[in-house]
Amino acid sequence: MTKRILLALLLLGANMAASLAQPFSKTVVSPNKSIQATLILNEKGEASYKIRFQGKDVIGQSRLGLRLRGYDLTTGLKRISDSKSSEKNSWKPVWGEVDEIKNEYKTITLKLVSAEGLRFDIVFRVYDDGVGFRYEFPKKDKTSEIVVLDELTEFQMTADYTALWAPSDWDSNEHTYTKSKISEIDATKHLTDIEPFVQHITNVHAVQTPVTLQGQSGFCMSIADAALVDYGAMHLEFDRTTRTFKSFIIPTADSTVKSINKLPFHTPWRAILLSPDAGGLLTNHLILNLNEPCKIKGDLSWIKPQKYVGIWWELHVGKSGWNYLDKDGKPTGKHGATTENVKHYIDFAAQNGFAGVLVEGWFEGWEDWFNVMRPEIFEFTKPYPDYDISEISRYAKEKGVKIIVHNETGSAIRSYERQMDAAYDYYLKYGFNAIKTGYVGFIQPKGEWHDGQEMINHYNEVLRRTAEKHIMVVAHEPVRPSGLQRTWPNFMASEAARGQEFNAWSKGNDPSHELSLIFTRLLGGPMDYTPGIFQMELNQFDKAKKDRVRTTVAKQLALYVTLYSPVQMAADLPENYEKRSDVFQFIRDVPTDWSDTKILNAAIGDYVTTARRQKNSDNWFIGSMTDETPRQFKAKLDFLDAGKNYEATIYEDGKDAHYLDNPYPVNIRKLNVRKGQTLAINLADGGGCAISIKAVK
Repeated sequence: MTKRILLALLLLGANMAASLAQPFSKTVVSPNKSIQATLILNEKGEASYKIRFQGKDVIGQSRLGLRLRGYDLTTGLKRISDSKSSEKNSWKPVWGEVDEIKNEYKTITLKLVSAEGLRFDIVFRVYDDGVGFRYEFPKKDKTSEIVVLDELTEFQMTADYTALWAPSDWDSNEHTYTKSKISEIDATKHLTDIEPFVQHITNVHAVQTPVTLQGQSGFCMSIADAALVDYGAMHLEFDRTTRTFKSFIIPTADSTVKSINKLPFHTPWRAILLSPDAGGLLTNHLILNLNEPCKIKGDLSWIKPQKYVGIWWELHVGKSGWNYLDKDGKPTGKHGATTENVKHYIDFAAQNGFAGVLVEGWFEGWEDWFNVMRPEIFEFTKPYPDYDISEISRYAKEKGVKIIVHNETGSAIRSYERQMDAAYDYYLKYGFNAIKTGYVGFIQPKGEWHDGQEMINHYNEVLRRTAEKHIMVVAHEPVRPSGLQRTWPNFMASEAARGQEFNAWSKGNDPSHELSLIFTRLLGGPMDYTPGIFQMELNQFDKAKKDRVRTTVAKQLALYVTLYSPVQMAADLPENYEKRSDVFQFIRDVPTDWSDTKILNAAIGDYVTTARRQKNSDNWFIGSMTDETPRQFKAKLDFLDAGKNYEATIYEDGKDAHYLDNPYPVNIRKLNVRKGQTLAINLADGGGCAISIKAVK
């Protein structure tokens, strides 16, 4: 009997060894069968994958693998086992563009061991709207820590797709976008399009993610990070010869190291969004689904979508300034964050139904905030003498308005981390539970990057610690979002792209810019773009100022619907709104939380028309915008409830409107409408249209 058992064990071992050495290929198909992902291990032990969409190869056979210190996970790999599974459920966002999100996918997990004996898994999830995959490492297999030197993940393009892209920059996301063939990607023209102190172009043939691609048949694909935690952001280098994007992970201060991770660990998901058309990308929930469920326990009623005004735009157009003292240490007389001025904004917010007032430049440190040699740049609990925080707190509470506290860090993250807990407690003492963070300038400690592991961990730590304190966060100058608002719904929005502010002190944003953002940057999460500018020439306070906003006023209204965010600023000065109260009514009316979203038409970087249903309401709102080209659309109202009557108020580009020559005319008209009717939408050059559709009782 003993001999028989021994023989059986030897045969089993031989079979297992043969299995480990054999090439492997297995395909997993999405629930609706439109997407196929095939995972491959060849005879050399090299892992790869390929993807088909609607019967066509859209990503050819592409390499997988990592290089770690002491371990090569690119060749000599052996299969331990593989398994398939599936998931079918749904979840309800705390806030968002829809009430409920379907989460249905099929999974394949390939367990591997490297030639050096390190075990790890490659996991693919295949949804109806895309594919996500990542590398997973079990707890303390041969080591308790891994050092990632490079990620070799590739995306081999099967055609010379048209791409919408922004250049790779380790330290800034604030670039313009270019539409070109992928074979023509060249960031040279972007080298001077942002301020040089935040510029670090690494490779003129590399792009940031998300990068969005479109094939000749019209199908669309976007490649992005999802659930970016404890790892550098993924950029993509492009090899024209092989027509392949290769992942490039932003390194640590040690340029040879991409990340250092304690086990167990998994990389962020590599998300490939797929849609038969451009509009489908805008309702794609792959990135959100790849993130973990909400980690905040208990009551979440303190998380409130809202509109706000604030001391911000006046700083950019020169009406006032951030700093209290001049270079000689004397009061400037132009400080914006004064008790009196904040009260003025509180009154305006209360009168117009806005929940918040943002105040920038209220604490000590703005006089010398680029002097990165100082150990503490800003003091987050020390208001300037003309900012009476107790009186402002009392007055805001009396008026039913909350203060949004600005925390500009100057990218001195150690200084901010030392002060965070005390600062957050200080704000809560005065009833302030929303913070706008900022990260302008080079990162301190020196050598780290905005998109590197150190800063990714910092951004996530801010979300965790503010969640513990029941504080909402809007982040400026961080890494691009990757769906973490599902896990941390107190993460309301971020800038992480070239926002409205660039219109105030640069060459500005062309009319196609906002249309580029919705197909790239906004796929990962909401953007605090700060729309609503009514005064397009920005020389109100400085006659020599030549800067201007490059849209019509009607397009500024449309942005509240087309550029999604649960927090939206009415960014212009109160006096500019008071001059056009009839037009301002749309901003008063438009909500920031939605139960449903429909894309009525869309073309990448060219135009879009979006309809959204207000949360817990029968009311709908439509936003439509175009690039430099004037357009006419017919919007069919087949999304309205049958049998109900509605009143539509249309805010459209007026006669002879033009984003440069005549941006101001807005024609307002009202119509009674019902389900199935059609509305005519007329868009001027660089123009837009905003429509409120309210149920009539």
